[in-house]
Amino acid sequence: MKNILFSCGMCALYVGAVAYAAPGDVHVLSSDKNSLVITAKPGDGQAQYQYFGPRVSEGDVTGLFDARSNYSTNTLPLFGMDSRGEKALAVEMPDGNMSIDLKIENAQRTSDDKGELLTVTYKDKFYPVTVKQFFRRYADTDVFSTWTEIANNGKKGDVKLLTFASANVPVTRGDNYLTQFHGIWAEEGSMNEAPLPNGQSVISATSGLRTAFDSNPGFMISTGGKATESKGDVFGGNLLWSGNHRTKITADNHRVTVLSGINEDMSSFNLKPGQTFTTPEFIMTFSNEGKGGVSRAFHKWGRKYGMAHGDVARDILLNSWEGVYFKVNQETMDQMMGDIAALGGELFVMDDGWFGDKYPRDNDHTSLGDWMVCEKKLPQGVKGLTDAAKRHGIKFGIWIEPEMVNTKSELFEKHPEWTLQNRNREITQGRGGTQAVLDLCNPKVQDYVFSITDNLLRENPEIAYIKWDCNADIMNYGSLYLPKNEQSELYIRYQQGLHSVLDRIREKYPDVVIQLCSSGGGRASYGLLPWFDEFWTSDNTDAYQRIFLQWGASHFYPAIAQASHVSASPNHQTKREIPLKFRFDVAMTGRLGMEIQPKDMTDEEKEFSKRAIAAYKQIRPVVQFGDQYRLISPYDNGSVAALMYVDEKKDHAAVFAYRMNYLKEQGVPKLRLDGVDENKNYRIKDLTPLNPKKPSKLDGKVVSGRILKNAGLDLGDSRTLGRPWSSIALELTAE
Repeated sequence: MKNILFSCGMCALYVGAVAYAAPGDVHVLSSDKNSLVITAKPGDGQAQYQYFGPRVSEGDVTGLFDARSNYSTNTLPLFGMDSRGEKALAVEMPDGNMSIDLKIENAQRTSDDKGELLTVTYKDKFYPVTVKQFFRRYADTDVFSTWTEIANNGKKGDVKLLTFASANVPVTRGDNYLTQFHGIWAEEGSMNEAPLPNGQSVISATSGLRTAFDSNPGFMISTGGKATESKGDVFGGNLLWSGNHRTKITADNHRVTVLSGINEDMSSFNLKPGQTFTTPEFIMTFSNEGKGGVSRAFHKWGRKYGMAHGDVARDILLNSWEGVYFKVNQETMDQMMGDIAALGGELFVMDDGWFGDKYPRDNDHTSLGDWMVCEKKLPQGVKGLTDAAKRHGIKFGIWIEPEMVNTKSELFEKHPEWTLQNRNREITQGRGGTQAVLDLCNPKVQDYVFSITDNLLRENPEIAYIKWDCNADIMNYGSLYLPKNEQSELYIRYQQGLHSVLDRIREKYPDVVIQLCSSGGGRASYGLLPWFDEFWTSDNTDAYQRIFLQWGASHFYPAIAQASHVSASPNHQTKREIPLKFRFDVAMTGRLGMEIQPKDMTDEEKEFSKRAIAAYKQIRPVVQFGDQYRLISPYDNGSVAALMYVDEKKDHAAVFAYRMNYLKEQGVPKLRLDGVDENKNYRIKDLTPLNPKKPSKLDGKVVSGRILKNAGLDLGDSRTLGRPWSSIALELTAE
């Protein structure tokens, strides 16, 4: 039978030779909106994807085969028996055989607290290798996932894993567009959107630690032309791995295939007898409501399954970094705590510069690894700070960088062998010319890294928040702990060691809030968020650039996960001068914080900040837990951007709009609010007017959802977006 391209209403799906499966061999996993159909027949060599898209009923499945509208794509293409094309699994057997030949033993459906699970078990026809492939439907979401377990059941001889992808998923070939996110320091999550060409497109990271800088593992593929925020069929995927990752998207005239998993470059893994290797999960969703539908599905999944404490509101904080940098001392910390408390803040975080005895931390050249208080700076220790926070009625947090060491430190002098390094080579050093990475492949180092957090929290139980930083990549590919035949496992074993440390921390301290920071957003991914409450979106706090940075991150990560701070003007990174109101209106679209020295603010600025913080508290539930709608993209216009959040019942909403520059035309585009209910009326409140007595002309008006959604708001008057660097934050309440 020839390969044919068929149409099935919403899309065209590639079909090979159609095989009709017995009812018991067809497995349908369905959420409220989507269905995943897998066939797995015991005795066959492969399970196959037959369908992933808008929900179908069990009774519809026969029609997939009758209409020849099924995918018929192997879920786990193997290398060796057929070596053509990309493969999800390739191994070297103990005797040097470079092939793997599996057959399905069984397929079982079970349920747990995360949802429904399909497990397909394979065994090699000759060698003692077992592979389990999992497909999950996450309960109360429209997100699905897949991953594998590979077991060496032999009594002697390693099975070398050469390729071990988590997923091999088909996507409809048509007028496809690929949306992906690249970046560097201070430019994280830059969006790139282009037609998907025939051939191969690769999304990958190779740095070892700050793997979201290169390319974020999340991506979207539209299947019927360029999707908008609210229209179009879109597939979304994301790999839950904290190390090097790679996604290969292969397209030809008939099909698109997504192969995603750990980046195997320099990472072959020796599976010893009795060992099992588990690949990270690959999550995916589908939406016929455009890119916004994919984002909202990932946000809901992220809050429920993908991050720590996704159901707990985040505090408004002041971080000391841009306020004082390394000039930390008891008096200044106390002053900053008093100031943020007076403004209505709830938490103060002391950043870098507080530690070091023999080598005080006065710059980035020394002291990492020496996590004792610098008594010259803080004579009363951490307890003096937590007591001060309690006196001011706020919580206290602290910065650490526990995976790193400076070669100018007491720790390095005592344990130089604890760093990642190559035998017979000088150590390549990073930030400050002295920074190196601790060897988390080594259990002794894991114990030490755990002890850093453990000692702080055990001795100072009042600490409510930890900022966990990581300012270097794996520069020296070598471990003095791993034997020579396991050096190729370093990238993976480091991550496994880190996960082990984080497991121990979370088991002992389940309630502490921990921020994931890595020179900004270098680790902003779901590979680490299960242990962390939020991530530092970027070291770039320029409000204008933050619109783009947070816009990109919002495609996969909810607002509650994004730390967004109000900083000084001129901005410390770009020197751009931006009004305080604009800076607040941008920061209020994430977890609001401040990155400033409050004593340098005028009384007028402090008064506005106090009102803005109070306003954020009113809308915090809808921003942090609501559905996000991106309304006007800064990438499309460059001068205007807008977004909104709305609760599940569409009774409460927050709307933000920004005008950055002079417009090519004089008029500001009407703002249509996609997230409202057309059948409800909404009272509008101007949340952050410069003068409370002169709010926007929209303030106090009651407008129907039908008008808001279809006609939109006019934001062009002088009190809204009538001039450059103007902004508005509105609260909508259904009546």
